[in-house]
Amino acid sequence: MSRIHTPALDTATGATAEVYAQIRKAAGSVPNTYAAIGALHPAALKAMLQADAVLAGGTLAKQDIETIKLAVSAASGCDYCEAAHSLLGKLAGLKPDTLKQIRKGEATGDARRDALLQFVLKLVKGSGTVSDEDFAGIKKVGYTDAQLVEISLAIAAITFTNMFNRINDTTLDFPALERV
Repeated sequence: MSRIHTPALDTATGATAEVYAQIRKAAGSVPNTYAAIGALHPAALKAMLQADAVLAGGTLAKQDIETIKLAVSAASGCDYCEAAHSLLGKLAGLKPDTLKQIRKGEATGDARRDALLQFVLKLVKGSGTVSDEDFAGIKKVGYTDAQLVEISLAIAAITFTNMFNRINDTTLDFPALERV
């Protein structure tokens, strides 16, 4: 159960009601994490959604974005975001076995995805520090300098929701993951 009380969505007014309406229009419903953030700080929710819009308009493939968000969520232990981005990854075309491998930080058999996964995990686990070899490796598989900006933005965006969900212990409203 979430630690922070979130008022009923239908009681929202002003900026919160506006951002909820945008989310409903785009996604059909307002996920619990968005409801909690929006109820407390609608500008923060808008900023997060804007970062996601920038990523959607960028050059990273949807599968790349979901690989990043799932890997970071698993590394930070955010069960809410792991569940959400497993579902979104599936919708982006990632296979169930691939999603499990990403969550475990294991090779998927796709050289480009594996290079991205390892690069992201090194960034996250190394407090943003990567070696010249790591940099050369991500460039070798074809990621551009502009995509390195997008990778950084994806990490920043998911880190925000990971941390908030860890603080809030946000109630899961996505299919729970089977832990094996």
